[in-house]
Amino acid sequence: MSRPSPDAGPTLRRADGLVVALRPLDPAAPWIQAWRDLAERVLVDNLFYTPDYALAAAGAFGSGVRVALVGDRPPEAPGLCLLALWPCRRPRARWGLPLPLTMGWMHPFGVFGVPLLDAAEAARALDALLSGLTALSGPRLMLTHVPTAGPFADLLAAWRAGQGGRQAAFWPHERAFLHLAGKDAAARAAYLGHVSGRKRRRLRQWAERMASGRTLAFETIRDRDGLRGAVDDYVALEGRGWKGRAGTAIGGRPAEATFLRAAVAAYAAAGRARIDRFRRDGETLASAITLTTRAQTWCLKISFDEAQARNSPGALLIHRLTESLLADPALTSADSCAPPGSPIVETLWTERLALAHLLVEGPGGDPLFPLAVRLERLRAGVSRLRQGRRAAKPE
Repeated sequence: MSRPSPDAGPTLRRADGLVVALRPLDPAAPWIQAWRDLAERVLVDNLFYTPDYALAAAGAFGSGVRVALVGDRPPEAPGLCLLALWPCRRPRARWGLPLPLTMGWMHPFGVFGVPLLDAAEAARALDALLSGLTALSGPRLMLTHVPTAGPFADLLAAWRAGQGGRQAAFWPHERAFLHLAGKDAAARAAYLGHVSGRKRRRLRQWAERMASGRTLAFETIRDRDGLRGAVDDYVALEGRGWKGRAGTAIGGRPAEATFLRAAVAAYAAAGRARIDRFRRDGETLASAITLTTRAQTWCLKISFDEAQARNSPGALLIHRLTESLLADPALTSADSCAPPGSPIVETLWTERLALAHLLVEGPGGDPLFPLAVRLERLRAGVSRLRQGRRAAKPE
């Protein structure tokens, strides 16, 4: 490997001809179109690392983020073809010690961390990304919110076997997921057959009580003009609930509201955004924001009117949204993006997506890797203890 002359950031040319570079997350960068092209041919879809989403999130959550790029030439060169892309950070105080760490970008609206890898050259792309980053920024990497089974997990295991490197998993968890690939129309129509008769009766009863003789309607908004108003409606609905009282609602955080509006607008321009709502005589009782990458949909946000909590408008909305997703033959999967243990969606969606944070040793070895593992385990244990104390604290 040899380094070219300095340009916009650290750059490494590999013996196989690929170029690995670290660049700022910049909407004016010349490689944005190459990023868009890569996002349409990846091994594993990742909404949160697509350019429209990541650039929208930069103002609210992008401080210190750089983008690791693997291409056939330097990122500033015309005609660039990208093989891999991974937004990442180098947190200074992850463990309170000067141990360098390159860590996948995550934030409250970014809960999946598989790098974008060209499906046709995924193994070569991953090797260049991980090996190149090790050379550029240090011997240890943290992949956040990545699947522990499936195509990416298999690819990473094969890379580690070839390198002889170590790996440690942290924060293992599962969330509700819809696997629709290979299901014909009959299988999709029968998917919700596992829902008990008792649960179905309760869904009907909740809807009847919530209607109270008025008009209750489920609607899906897809047009750009309608989505602008529906995002504002969602922000207002969330602000009327506990998040508004706690000061954590999007409406009270201008940078987050700007991000959400920009992300929905960008996906709406491509026909890949929808907002589903339950409304009663024009009043929104529940709302969900969903974005789509290729054939996968991501249930980004949901909120409901807490005054109607006894009638579970959120459950009714997720039930109707699930029926709509199942009826769409273009979709092959849906990620709930929900925290583990979310009762509504886990009752309706039977599959689970197993995820973890993976600390990975780079090529050439890392004598401090065992120390990094111990420190991360200690950090995770302290965090769980704090979460338990907050959960046990009376309101």
